[in-house]
Amino acid sequence: MIKEYINNNKERFLDELFELLKIESVSADSKFKEEVDKAANWLVEEFKKLKLDNVEKIKTKGHPIVFAEKILDKSYPTILVYGHYDVQPADPYELWDSPPFEPTIKNNKIYARGACDDKGQMYMHLKAYETLNKVGDIKFNIKFMIEGEEECGSDSLEEFVVQNKEKLSADVIIISDTSIIDNENPSITIGLRGLSYMEVELTGPNRDLHSGTYGGAVNNPINELCKIISSLKDDKGKILIPRFYDDVKNFDDNTRDDINKAPFNLSEFKSHIDINEIYGEQGYTTVERIGTRPTLDVNGIWGGYINEGAKTVLPSKAYAKISMRLVSNQSSKKISKLFSDHLKKICPESCKIKVTEHHGGEPCVVNTNTLGYKAAFKAFKDIWKKEPVPTFDGGSIPIVALFKKELGLDSILMGFGLDEDAIHSPNESYGLFNFYKGIETITAFYNNFASNEK
Repeated sequence: MIKEYINNNKERFLDELFELLKIESVSADSKFKEEVDKAANWLVEEFKKLKLDNVEKIKTKGHPIVFAEKILDKSYPTILVYGHYDVQPADPYELWDSPPFEPTIKNNKIYARGACDDKGQMYMHLKAYETLNKVGDIKFNIKFMIEGEEECGSDSLEEFVVQNKEKLSADVIIISDTSIIDNENPSITIGLRGLSYMEVELTGPNRDLHSGTYGGAVNNPINELCKIISSLKDDKGKILIPRFYDDVKNFDDNTRDDINKAPFNLSEFKSHIDINEIYGEQGYTTVERIGTRPTLDVNGIWGGYINEGAKTVLPSKAYAKISMRLVSNQSSKKISKLFSDHLKKICPESCKIKVTEHHGGEPCVVNTNTLGYKAAFKAFKDIWKKEPVPTFDGGSIPIVALFKKELGLDSILMGFGLDEDAIHSPNESYGLFNFYKGIETITAFYNNFASNEK
């Protein structure tokens, strides 16, 4: 009956999702503040349609958190669903094949910003609950906490969680904001990397100078910033910031073998992103580099004159945004300080440097010996007819470590996206198969956890 209900209502489910995808809820850009608020209001109405209780749009120092719950029986286990309704900026717009906030179906995929990350995946939980409410016998309580700042650091979330532990109390937390290996090989994420996101401002002279009059006599901050950045890694992919690797967990050979058992096709990996060769820290496979090793990457660099034509200036300033993905045992605050201290130390006297920490998050590894993980494992096995593979994801979801610290619960990372979905990039997509199969699998998880909880 569950599968039949989903199939009979699949067009309505899709139409509803499209309404949400049309809202330009870009949290990182203040000009979209009203759109972010609009998305929160839209969710409030959806939760009311589901006849949930205590539906709230909760103000924070940043964007609002939407909360709703249905406590049917205090003796039932309680499931807390986390997701986010905000999205990444859609820039550069010109690289989209269709407008990012006008969802389009092509090749059995939904193309829109947020289709996979995370509106499409988050919304599956609402439809899974609706499905069970219509055709099932619900024997669990449910709480939804959907935030609007995940894509810009979740700055307001820690304070909210710390101050609302009772409100958020549950027996398990489930998050659908990750991926599976492919549609033939389902997987459950058991590890996430942390994040330290920094901005560097390098200043030379007090104004832009004529490059003929001053060139050769005054240090160019763009040249110098490039030198500083290039000194942060060696040609073997190792990060050269002192003490950067002090807390990195090194896995034994048996664990590394298990990690590399996950199906992975290197040729398809290279072909999909159109590269001739891979690159990374020597001594590790691509799977390990993505999931279990730390990184340092420049996310953006700018300065001087970049518009059409020529302007012969020696620029006053140069800027870069740099992120570091962190692995088990590393601390984002510690790494941010090591980064900042190192750059200040190597900055030459001819320039002044300012290093700013934007946001960060802690890495985590999920305990697989829990009722929640076993319920998710069985759900995939029952619905996909194949056992899911435990995998380490290269991305970051800062709330996972926070949940563990403040609520004492491991999160079940039950995502359904694919690497080809191009999250954070132009032409983000989410497969119709994954959307509907995800709803079905989530209903199985809900039922499994309710029946297994002691």
